[in-house]
Amino acid sequence: MKIFCIFADYKSWLCDGEAFGSKDQPPTDKRKATGKQKDNKIPLFRFMNIDNFISDAVRRAAEALYGSLGDEQLQIQKTRKEFEGDYTLVTFPLLRRSRKSPEATATEIGEYMVANTPEIKSFNVIKGFLNLTLDASFWGARFEEIAADKQFGQAPATGRTIMIEYSSPNTNKPLHLGHIRNNLLGYSVAQILKANGHNVIKVNLVNDRGIHICKSMLAWKLYGGGETPESSGMKGDHLVGKYYVEFDKHYKAQIKELMAAGQSEDEAKKNAPIILQAQEMLRKWEAKDPEVYALWEMMNGWVYKGFDVTYKALGVNFDKIYYESQTYLLGKSLVEEGLKKGVFYRRDDNSVWIDLTQDGLDEKLLLRGDGTSVYMTQDLGTAYRRFEDNKLDDMIYVVGNEQNYHFQVLKLVLKKLGYADWSDHITHLSYGMVELPEGKMKSREGTVVDADDLMADMVTTAREMSTELGKLDGCSEQEADAISTMVGLGALKYFILKVDPKKTMLFDPRESIDFNGNTGPFIQYTHARICSIRRKAEEAGISTEGTISAEYLPEEIALIKMLADYPSVVASAGENFSPSIIGAYVYELAKQFNGYYHDHSILKESDEQVRKMRLALALQVARVIRSGMKLMGIDVPERM
Repeated sequence: MKIFCIFADYKSWLCDGEAFGSKDQPPTDKRKATGKQKDNKIPLFRFMNIDNFISDAVRRAAEALYGSLGDEQLQIQKTRKEFEGDYTLVTFPLLRRSRKSPEATATEIGEYMVANTPEIKSFNVIKGFLNLTLDASFWGARFEEIAADKQFGQAPATGRTIMIEYSSPNTNKPLHLGHIRNNLLGYSVAQILKANGHNVIKVNLVNDRGIHICKSMLAWKLYGGGETPESSGMKGDHLVGKYYVEFDKHYKAQIKELMAAGQSEDEAKKNAPIILQAQEMLRKWEAKDPEVYALWEMMNGWVYKGFDVTYKALGVNFDKIYYESQTYLLGKSLVEEGLKKGVFYRRDDNSVWIDLTQDGLDEKLLLRGDGTSVYMTQDLGTAYRRFEDNKLDDMIYVVGNEQNYHFQVLKLVLKKLGYADWSDHITHLSYGMVELPEGKMKSREGTVVDADDLMADMVTTAREMSTELGKLDGCSEQEADAISTMVGLGALKYFILKVDPKKTMLFDPRESIDFNGNTGPFIQYTHARICSIRRKAEEAGISTEGTISAEYLPEEIALIKMLADYPSVVASAGENFSPSIIGAYVYELAKQFNGYYHDHSILKESDEQVRKMRLALALQVARVIRSGMKLMGIDVPERM
């Protein structure tokens, strides 16, 4: 069957990635009690919801044959790959109405749909399953819609405001491989939620106070000799991290000495002079001791400058940064409120606790006996401030799975304080740890994989492998640097994000940068290959303007079907907070296109209409690859 489509010039399709499934929606009004939203500018063109179309067509057929179905839900799913068809109806729930066998019911509905729904080309029945095949003209129309929809993959504005917190570093050490997974996951989920039409606020909570911060401060004071980032030539976060490791070295030595003098290990850990000094420094900080506070501000300033360099290189950013030093006092006031309400209780040592044993948990510390706060204290204050200031619909915390219990307690404590109306809208996006072949990383022992070093190594490796494979032939030095950076970081990001967030993952840098298989460079190369086709088409004067009349091969229909799946893939990734869903889709699309391109010529095709159609199809594949990779925070090159 020949399909007639009208396409605009391909030059406006490929390189305007900002307008394709990635633009932020116009700002929406804050949450209203009615749940209504302000009118937003919605694109006039929208891609057909194929699932709804099939569901409506099947319902009409079933009701024509068996009467009104009322509120009954039809069981319709995509046909499994091993069977012929596009969509499958499970007929068993309809048997009580048809009063026929599953096979007879399926056949009757199939025959009715072929006769009355022009888009249904054919059907087949396997037991009680009706497999429906859509006509080529249906997919041709969908392809035309994809080409015309400049925001394909971007859902209309929902009016919902969602805040997502990620990164959450401590200011006593530089970012490491674990932070990379956190930042990439948080940033990508934020982009995906934006593509699902939500107003998203990206935030960072900096853990800038506490005993761990005082450890670095004390070690620098005792052993630093006035060393600064300028005098040492080190990034500020690296310099402060050096003294965190230094503290641990001296702490362990003192524990060993005290144990040799007869103390137990637990006693030695409590009585080591350096830990007692760190605890005293924390008390002085909370009392705003001028000397301690000035040291804290200076060293934190070093760290922030270092973090900014890392974030920029990683390609992540934030709309707002919160600091625990600014919210812990609010948390303390909430603890006092809880004491007055009888929700919390004070022990003899003056510490404040909540008893959650009746809820199947345990007792939780909220304030230490010396009045200093704990993580839970400041998290209470931060959550309260965020919901009050931003009128959030949802709050998502991207934090490792070792904190699952912490967030379970946080939500429960807020509920008991009387904030159930919004505490139930807190979600902990829990993710697994990143491990190395050598095992787990340990910051105190200095055995972490530094984020800056890892990114630099990835770029260097990308340069070496690209050169070996001839991918940089003909590139200027500047182009080679840009491509190596794009490929190296793309490899890192894709390797981490393609794994389901809930799973612990093993990171292998060399495997991640392979140009074959399920890797970022493979997908990037596919995009660059299509860009090369586009450039050659320009040189030959081939365009896709005007009407195209061409027959689609089954492989071309299969590619259109994959493209048509993109909006539902974005929706699924948003519902599950999982960039891995996007990654799996984009990889399959790239793989399917490469198989098609291997078997079928595009620019050397003799039939002008077929050539134009194939070029148009290739360019749409590139657009979706670019859009999907952008949702994962990954850039794709035009040359490679």
